[in-house]
Amino acid sequence: MKILVTGGAGYIGSHVVLSLCDNGEDVVVLDDLSSGTQNAIDDRAKFILGSTLNKKDTDTALDGVDVVIHLAAFKAAGESMLYPAKYSQNNIVGTINLINSMIDQDVNNFIFSSTAAVYGYPEYLPIDENHPLNPINYYGFTKLEIERILDWYNNLTGLKYAALRYFNAAGYDKEGRINHLEKNPQNLIPIVMEVASGFREKLEVFGNDYDTKDGTGMRDYIHVTDLAKAHIKAIDYLKDHDSLTINLATGDSHSVLDVIEMAKRITNKEILYDFVDRRDGDPDKLFSSSSMASDLLDWQPECSDIESIIKDTWQVYANKNSMP
Repeated sequence: MKILVTGGAGYIGSHVVLSLCDNGEDVVVLDDLSSGTQNAIDDRAKFILGSTLNKKDTDTALDGVDVVIHLAAFKAAGESMLYPAKYSQNNIVGTINLINSMIDQDVNNFIFSSTAAVYGYPEYLPIDENHPLNPINYYGFTKLEIERILDWYNNLTGLKYAALRYFNAAGYDKEGRINHLEKNPQNLIPIVMEVASGFREKLEVFGNDYDTKDGTGMRDYIHVTDLAKAHIKAIDYLKDHDSLTINLATGDSHSVLDVIEMAKRITNKEILYDFVDRRDGDPDKLFSSSSMASDLLDWQPECSDIESIIKDTWQVYANKNSMP
């Protein structure tokens, strides 16, 4: 099967490409390298430098393709609130352009990288797929808008899709085959690793007065390898079923201080931090049920315990002498 992965040079994308190649698929990557790096792409995949905003690029990349996995997007929630036009253009317009190219070339299977940010503040926990959709940042809005566009295209053109709502992706390939660090990471675990590695003096912990066991926010961390494997399961599902929207998570959660303490133990490094004011829009707890993914995709996280995630991340950071 020939599969196009947009954004395949990025952190999650490169792990998806690796899993697809390990599965024996014929993989093409379309990426503009604005945040990813070509060296992160498995050598078995074909790389095309280009953008989803350029129809010539998407038309070229789609030649002979059976399935598209779409990960190319801007994803910094805070930045999205400052530059909504940038996020509209790249995330929404780029996706529409890609889908239209797919329709032109009769490519009818689409795996979409969505996000837990479509839910906003949790009204109940664990969050399931029936939870109200009320994003509190513009990034989450762009992903929800794309989900709605996909549903319309499904009804109007027959395009089948799987919208995968990621919770907090973390970790690295256990065999160390991907070792390229994220540029300007926004998430907790790589920032903790930067402190442990000496690339950053300390980290800021946003709030210590949440209604949690230690006052810091709690999140559901899923190993990026487990996440990548779910994409293969979603491709298989679409062969015999119509579209679906599912959460990818573990059903468990860990606080900021849990992560810091585990990182101290694994790295044997002191990790300095300061408590600062809460960020707007950060809920106390955020975790999800993955029962639908288990039932429909026969998927379960296999290596998403927090110790494994941090160990696999540290094996990459421990061997780096500089940041990208």
